[in-house]
Amino acid sequence: MNYENGQTAFSKAFLTALFVGIITSVICLIYYAIFRAETGMLTAAIINVASIIFGVNSLFLLLGILYYFLRQFKNTGEIIYIAGLIILTVFLSWKAEAVVRSTNHDLAIEFRELLIGIVLIVGVAAAIAVPYLFHNKKFEENVL
Repeated sequence: MNYENGQTAFSKAFLTALFVGIITSVICLIYYAIFRAETGMLTAAIINVASIIFGVNSLFLLLGILYYFLRQFKNTGEIIYIAGLIILTVFLSWKAEAVVRSTNHDLAIEFRELLIGIVLIVGVAAAIAVPYLFHNKKFEENVL
């Protein structure tokens, strides 16, 4: 069957980022659950199920819009998007190393590890999965 897909470039970028955001939310929730089970960490006030779900999906909605606008620069926009997100991920991971969330040393280290893991999951998904799936014809035919 040959379907004529009426997707605009904006809707394709937006929906691809939304799809990646939903998958990334699930991966972050799995990481969060495994991390808490392995370390015995109590629920963090900032990083919890609700903040992961709403934060990650809201971020990916904005990233979809950003990806669309950067793709308007034909040759360099996608490279700028990927390089910018890789640099931002490295920078945020580096800054997360200095976060002190508690006066208890063990809790501070656990929070740092949880935060760095989530930053890396989101950063890799945003920098790699969004452009990859945007150009994937099977993804466009079967999902979008």
